[in-house]
Amino acid sequence: MKQVILGTAGHIDHGKTSLIRALTGIDTDRLKEEKLRGITIELGFAHMDMPGGERLGIVDVPGHEKFVKHMVAGATGIDLVALVIAADEGVMPQTREHMEICELLRVKKGIVVLTKTDLVEDPDWMEMVRDDISRFLQGTFLEGCEMVAVSATTGEGIEELKKSLAKLFGEVEPKSSDGPFRLPVDRVFSMRGFGTVITGTSISGRLRVGDPAVIYPEGLKSKVRGIQVHGCDVEEVLPGQRTAVNLQGMERALIERGNVLASAGALHPSHMADIQLELLKSAPRPLKHRAKIRFHTGTAEHLATIVLLDREELKPGERTFAQVRLDQPTATLRGDRFVLRSYSPVQTIGGGAVLNPVPRKHKGPAKREAATALETLFNSTDPEIILWHLRDAGWAGLDEAELRIRANLPLKFLDKTLQQFMSTGKVVIYDKDNRRLIDPAALEEMKSSVTEILSDYHGRFPLKAGMAKEEIPALLARPVDPRLFNFVLRHLAEAGKIGLEMEWVRLSTHKVALSKDEETIQEKIEKAFRDAGLQPPFFRDVESSLPGTPKQRQEVLQWLITKGVLVKTKEEIYFHASAMAKLQERLVAWLKEHGEITTPQFKEMTGASRKYTIPLIEYFDGQKVTIRIGDIRKLR
Repeated sequence: MKQVILGTAGHIDHGKTSLIRALTGIDTDRLKEEKLRGITIELGFAHMDMPGGERLGIVDVPGHEKFVKHMVAGATGIDLVALVIAADEGVMPQTREHMEICELLRVKKGIVVLTKTDLVEDPDWMEMVRDDISRFLQGTFLEGCEMVAVSATTGEGIEELKKSLAKLFGEVEPKSSDGPFRLPVDRVFSMRGFGTVITGTSISGRLRVGDPAVIYPEGLKSKVRGIQVHGCDVEEVLPGQRTAVNLQGMERALIERGNVLASAGALHPSHMADIQLELLKSAPRPLKHRAKIRFHTGTAEHLATIVLLDREELKPGERTFAQVRLDQPTATLRGDRFVLRSYSPVQTIGGGAVLNPVPRKHKGPAKREAATALETLFNSTDPEIILWHLRDAGWAGLDEAELRIRANLPLKFLDKTLQQFMSTGKVVIYDKDNRRLIDPAALEEMKSSVTEILSDYHGRFPLKAGMAKEEIPALLARPVDPRLFNFVLRHLAEAGKIGLEMEWVRLSTHKVALSKDEETIQEKIEKAFRDAGLQPPFFRDVESSLPGTPKQRQEVLQWLITKGVLVKTKEEIYFHASAMAKLQERLVAWLKEHGEITTPQFKEMTGASRKYTIPLIEYFDGQKVTIRIGDIRKLR
């Protein structure tokens, strides 16, 4: 069943509420103050049956200039607008502002309703008002639309208006229910015996009784206890329906207008959004870089700072790309429309569309690059949007859930396109368990960085067989997911670019070659420690008799350790590997025969002083040859 929402628009006291009452029999002014003052202050809701048995939801908005923010909230999700203009007054300031808001929100269809015709007796006046309205609507989405004259008091024209609305209803394209459920909250209240109820117009997806749901941007989790559409209990809500949702276990005070009820994981709260922005021709002055503004999206109003990316000011009638930085977080998706109003005096000055709902902060020279990138995004096809976001993520990559939020594309289309991109190498999946993706160019850049780091390391330490794997990430230009880093190393190893040996990494072309001096140093060190057996000298005592520079001596020492010629048991204590191998044979034979060994027995076996005995026995513990139990060791 098709779901269509009609919203009213127009100046204060032009008869919007009376018109709805005449059409539906429903009085949308529900507040005591509205009854006393005779003006609409808050949003009102009604519905009207269509000839085919379907229902048209109606949102009545305030016309007073002080309540334009309520009008913007009410215009969210509407398919049709009834621009209400009193025949005795014609086009007025809020007529213009409401019309500009509908244009900015990209409402596509509507009708002009001339109200209070019973107050106008002069046919020439009516003709003049019609001409004035036609001129006013030139160049707008309502240019050439039907204009119906009515009187809510006498009933004149009401039936004709109903027929016109039914015709417009039929012209509205049915909404797709693909994508996450979203409902911007325009009202919240408590009902005895039921608890917290929120209302709004659902703008995408499906929601069923019993489904989990989240209030954004706070991230409050709940469950759907009940759903009503136009006062009737239903099991499921579809896009475009005026809906009341009863939430389980949710405190009324935690929710307010401007929040969004959505499927879990559907949104990502952010203090920023990258936007395509247009300043109205009627804006009283240019919009300055870093100006304070009021940002309206969905049913929310936020104070924010506008950051122009490629200029210092935006002139009336101009368009550009910008970043909005919000005082409070919001939760939007790509394509969401917004309205900008000036900070003071409050006036509608522009609007546009969200391009990237979760951007990074653009500053300095990078701002102009960001503007160019956003222009590319703005002009991209749906498949190109996917690739754009992966390129934008760079080394960080994205998981599929993050990509869904950023791209806001139909789920089936996104999945199918990603599979095509992965099979053709346009997208790389580096973590299948968590479905994390990366742009191939970013992957190649990371590989180049790793090989450059290794090349530099080999240049500085030519005698080291390789670089400790754990040291490389700290030297990369940007932080890297450990799983992605390991993926990069595997790829480089499979391509024959690097060698992986335990925790050491080297370029496959790297080979250790000792100079003549270094060969002499190596021979003297090795002889000194081989001859000393289990009572080796300190290296500082050996070093004084070695040729070459201190740096060369240290490098040869480390090379001998890496090659396994020397074994380091403790700082400054090294043993020749042959002596350690013989000792291990004797130790294992003893333990097999006697079952255990004490420290004094081990000291006697080595014939070495305690200075060496303790590091030696602890070394064998560490190598899992022995296991310590109290004061004895056993074979592990």
